[in-house]
Order: sequence, then C-alpha cells, then structure tokens
Amino acid sequence: MTTQQLATITPLEKLTWSWRGHKILYTVKGTGLPLVLIHGFGASMGHWRKNIPALAEGGYRVYAIDLLGFGGSDKPPLDYTLDLWAEMLKDFWSEQIQEPAVFVGNSIGGLLSLMVVAHHEEIAAGAILLNCAGGLNHRPHELNLPLRLVMGAFTKIVRSPLIGPILFNSIRQKHRIRNTLLQVYRNSEAITDELVDMLYAPSCDPGAQKVFASILTAPPGPTIGELLPKVKHPVLVLWGADDPWTPVKGAQIFQERNENGEPIEFISIPNTGHCPHDERPDVVNPLMLEWLAKL
Repeated sequence: MTTQQLATITPLEKLTWSWRGHKILYTVKGTGLPLVLIHGFGASMGHWRKNIPALAEGGYRVYAIDLLGFGGSDKPPLDYTLDLWAEMLKDFWSEQIQEPAVFVGNSIGGLLSLMVVAHHEEIAAGAILLNCAGGLNHRPHELNLPLRLVMGAFTKIVRSPLIGPILFNSIRQKHRIRNTLLQVYRNSEAITDELVDMLYAPSCDPGAQKVFASILTAPPGPTIGELLPKVKHPVLVLWGADDPWTPVKGAQIFQERNENGEPIEFISIPNTGHCPHDERPDVVNPLMLEWLAKL
C-alpha cells in the first residue's frame, strides 16, 4: 500500500455498542466471513486503518473495536484485566456477529484473540496473531531481583494519587509517544503525526490516568503455553523480526507446534517491529488474505 493510497483511505465509520452500561466504539466494513480486529495497549481501532479496507475488499466482514478503557470507548474506574476484555469480546460477538469469526490481534490484542479461541471455540473460526504479547504485564519469575524491586517501586508510584497523575501526564506527551514509536517501529515512515495524534487523544479523556494505572498493575493473565493446547482452530502467527518489546525468540513456542504438525503457520517479517500491520501493511495484508482463503 503506497503513501498515496493511504492518503485516500476513507475514515472509519464510528458505531457505538453498550456493554454493562459503558459505551464501546467499533466499526464494521464489508461482507463475508467475520473478522474481529483487536488492538494492543494504548492503541484503538484506528490502528487497523491500513488493513480494514483491504480485508473488506478481499471478501470479509471486518469488525474493529476499541477495548473498554481505550480509544473512544468509555474509561470507567475498574480493575482492568484480560478476562474482563475477553468477556467483553464474547458478549460483542453474541450481540453483533453470531457466527464463527476469525479473531485478529496485535500485542495484547493477540493474547486476547488466543484466549477467545482457546476458551470459546464455538464462536471462533481461527486466529491471526501479530507479535502476540506473553502477558498483560511481566510475571515476577520473568524478572531478575533488581528489576523486580524496580517494578515493585514503579507499581506504587503509578498507583499513587499524588505522583501517578504527574507520571502519566509526562508519559503521554506527544514527543514521548513519538520517541517510544521510534524504539518499537522499524519502518520510521509509518510514524506519522496522524498516528501520534491517534495515540495521544484518548489520554486526554476523563478517567484515562486511572485506566493506565489499573492496567500497569493488573495480573499478567494466562501464558501462551497454557492457552495453545486448548486451541482447536487454525492459527496464523505473524511476527516483526526486530521487535524489541516481544522479541522473535518468544515466538519459538508457535514454531515448535508448527513443526509438530499442529495447524499453526508462523511467518517472520524482517526489518519490522512490534506492529507489523501498521508498519508493513503492503506485506501483512496479502499474508492475511492468503491464509484466510485457505479456511
């Protein structure tokens, strides 16, 4: 997809759905087998703006949703967990889709997709995981002692009613968002003002700081190793090979299962970071469509 083509992308239609009294923003485009696109931490359905048109034109009914606490969805003061979002996705499917769907997710959205397919196989037709996160947060045993102490102190600061808002206000500044993107994207041309604004705007909403604090201090949730044995549907795993947040070596578990004959296809994408769908849509969209055509 060229820069000129991206410039002509039609803005996403914004629809609302009420879940447990909270407004949830979503979009839908196209007809055919339903796909549910799930963003990662700090992102929103707009992060799929380069993929939705291509997937819809390919013959699919494409849904993208802002998880509760993110994007244009409400940001109530709750204990945010992966289980909470998985329940939301299942209810969204029950009310809006009602036929087996392919769940597509990046980062935390990838782990959520895996959870839905593992725990609710009746609503799924498969999953596409892009640089799937290993958890909502690090598990204590994954960190050495100095890092555990640092993270323990950081948790207290984030939760602090005095210091927490100051820290959040510092982290959410546009120049810091851009610097973070420069660390995790390998295609710097994809880091546009539009992308920075899209990530910044929701942080200005009432309740955003408390959502941030809740998520950063939430339990990590299930591991990929716990979920995969429960998955009965085909899975496509796409991985930006140069991701500093979820290094490609973390994808070894998917490669091993592929080698054991399980219906898991793994593709590493060179010179690409944490968000392949946004960095390399010209590569990712054809890979997804080719795999989907085989279902």
